[in-house]
Amino acid sequence: MTKINYLKELAESKKPYIIYKSDKGFHLYTDFSKKIILTNNNIKNFINKATKYKSKKKETDIFIGFFGYEILNNLIGIRIKKQKSLKFPKGIFYKPETKIKLSNKLEYKDLIPKKTNNSFKININKNSYKIIFDKFKKKIKSGETYQIKICTKYSNKTQIDALDFFSRLVKTNLAPEAFMIKDKDYSIISCSPENLICKKNNSITTKPIAGTLKKTKKLNKNKALVFFRKNLKESKEHNMIVDMERSDLSKICKTGTVKILRKKIVEEYKDLYHYVSLIGGKLKNNISSLDIIKAMMPGGSVIGCPKISTLNLLNNQEKENRNIYTGSFGYIKFNGDMRFNIIIRSILNYKQRSEISVASGVVIDSNANHEFNENYIKAKALIDLYK
Repeated sequence: MTKINYLKELAESKKPYIIYKSDKGFHLYTDFSKKIILTNNNIKNFINKATKYKSKKKETDIFIGFFGYEILNNLIGIRIKKQKSLKFPKGIFYKPETKIKLSNKLEYKDLIPKKTNNSFKININKNSYKIIFDKFKKKIKSGETYQIKICTKYSNKTQIDALDFFSRLVKTNLAPEAFMIKDKDYSIISCSPENLICKKNNSITTKPIAGTLKKTKKLNKNKALVFFRKNLKESKEHNMIVDMERSDLSKICKTGTVKILRKKIVEEYKDLYHYVSLIGGKLKNNISSLDIIKAMMPGGSVIGCPKISTLNLLNNQEKENRNIYTGSFGYIKFNGDMRFNIIIRSILNYKQRSEISVASGVVIDSNANHEFNENYIKAKALIDLYK
């Protein structure tokens, strides 16, 4: 059976599967022998046990899945007040027994195209956004935060073919942390560009993104780089996030080993350019997987800084659960290595409802209208899939 036919058969079956971007293509995981639904009570036990299994040196000696935003807050002792909720699981991890390597071209098309609803409701309109923006500007001026990310959510009622959406998405907007999950009662597709944790042996890296520029016909990567370097607001925002991620790594890394490995480069995507750095370090002895996750999650680049006080400000303001948004998807290997992204540029489809959440950063010299429009730019590649 060809891999194209396998994808078609898999899509038509009720079997859950996961597709995750690899260096040379994608990895498909399926035939799950375990499915662990996370709660605030079992998450620590799951993380601690994930590396206690005896490794048979198989490529399937891993748990793969996601941590939602709420459970990561709880893990580091931050409480979230009661919010409007879909009652979607706080996190789910799977133990695969089958791994298949796929190319970058996912040849699949929905044989019976579903009529999708391309009309989205936004939970915060421009006027409401401006009120929240002004409130947070005052918090910045009073020193309670230096940068904060205001989240807006686009939602509609529709049933989607997740594999069809994902295969079209990666054709137009391939991202280094793209993934999809298809299970019987939900699906997630994502073109996330941001890696939060890449741990191999005692080495760890993180790749913060801070800085967004809308693409135009007159722009290219070099011109975008000049713009970012000359733009005080974008440079300030990026430097703050890099400093915070260095601080997070320093909690778990040996003194003097945390370094910026790649500084302020530009990455190109379908509708925008991003300003990116890469930071790495060497882990201290006896650092556990739980120590790493608590130090690095939720990812600071999608929250603001300082992380803890900013999380508290956001959680007091937001009226709806973020669900998967700004959580993390990835895997923990039995040998302790791990790779996790930050869940952004994503669609959660659950109970025939789609959610697309986005956020932009507010600093002292931000403009409300610009930041509100930046949120739409980030959501556009996903909204376009419904047309």
